[in-house]
Order: sequence, then C-alpha cells, then structure tokens
Amino acid sequence: MKSILLVVTNVDMYASGSLKTGLWLSELTHIYHSAREKGLDITIASPKGGHVPIDPESLKSWALDKISRGYYRDPAFMDKLNHSVGLKQAKNDSFDCIYLAGGHATMYDFPDDPNLQDIVRKQYERNKIVAAICHGVGGLLNVKLSNGAYLIKGKSMTGFNWFEETIARRKQEVPFNLEAAIKERGADYKKSIIPMTSNVVIDKNLITGQNPFSSKEMAKVVIRELEKQPIR
Repeated sequence: MKSILLVVTNVDMYASGSLKTGLWLSELTHIYHSAREKGLDITIASPKGGHVPIDPESLKSWALDKISRGYYRDPAFMDKLNHSVGLKQAKNDSFDCIYLAGGHATMYDFPDDPNLQDIVRKQYERNKIVAAICHGVGGLLNVKLSNGAYLIKGKSMTGFNWFEETIARRKQEVPFNLEAAIKERGADYKKSIIPMTSNVVIDKNLITGQNPFSSKEMAKVVIRELEKQPIR
C-alpha cells in the first residue's frame, strides 16, 4: 500500500488580527478524495498537530464544490482534520508522496518550520513525490538540500501569483509576495495566462499547482505520477 502525507496549517488569523484565515478546504479534499479512492494510506499532519482551522472564504458557494461540501459535512473527516498529527511525529515515517495544501494561513507556519523542511528535503532526495498547491508552495521556499542549495533553485514551478492576490483582496494582509519569493530563490516561475484558472507544473518529482482552481487537476496529476512509482 502506498502512502501520502497531507500537510495543513494550524493558523487561523492574519497577523493584522482583522481577518480569519486557515486551510483552503478544496486544496485538501480533492487530493484526499482521490487518494482514498485509490486505497492509499493517508496521514493528515500540521506543524503543531491537532486542530486545523478552515478559511471561511473557502466555504463560500463559489468555492465549495460538491466534493468539498461532502467532506465538510462528513463528521469522520472533520474529526480527522481536527486531530491532525504533528509534523514532529510524522517526520519519523516514510511516505511515497507528501502534499502541502494551501490557504493564506500557510504563509505563516510553513516557510520556517524545521520539521517540514526536514521532511521535504528527505522526501525529495529519495526521489519521492513532493507536491504543493497555491500558498502551500511557500513551504518549499526555505528547504535546502544536503548540498546547501535551495530545493526550488532552477526548478520549474508555480504558486499563487501577485495579481491573484489583488483579485483575492489580500495584498495588504499577506506577510510576503509569494511569486516574488519563488523567483528570488532562482526558480523558473510559470503561471497561467488567465488568472484564477488551473495550472499544474511538473519538474521530475516536484509537482506544484497555482491556485485553488488547480485542486482537481493536481489530484489527478499527483495520483497519476504516484502510480508510476514502484511500491516500496
């Protein structure tokens, strides 16, 4: 049985304290649903473990699709989400794929988490799949490989762009410009021609998705690439 580690946030507010944030639900539910259908061993983990807040914006009618709505109403799923494993514990396990789900909240607790960096580095260097979507991509920014180089340097990848922050009306709230930070690390940043449309970029065992609208495609691509890998 192949396994997947789904990493989510513990943060529920922007630093300003004026707006709530958290996990963008569809960025977890679609990969969770696909992994479940394939019979994968699924672990949901977060930096601190325990409760995982959900961004209220992701629960609005335009964002809450059928799959996400179904899981949001599923007591068993919500219980699992609110009893996430701590990354400190998860880093002792081995996974065939790790997937960093997004939400603006991840910009606060993903980039500098040492356990997450350790998990991602080991995963990537074992040639196992490392996937991240939207703001979850921020969890890759400060990961350094064993040779001291940033993991994303020279890699083709994507993530939520600055113009999309304008559309989301969060430019004044976010702690940094994700698109600029990706480019500063020397990555080859790629974005869709039309903002807020699906875009998934594959660079060997690194898979990234641009925004929430990439959730369905990301799930398909990750599962497809995972099925290509031999069972460990």
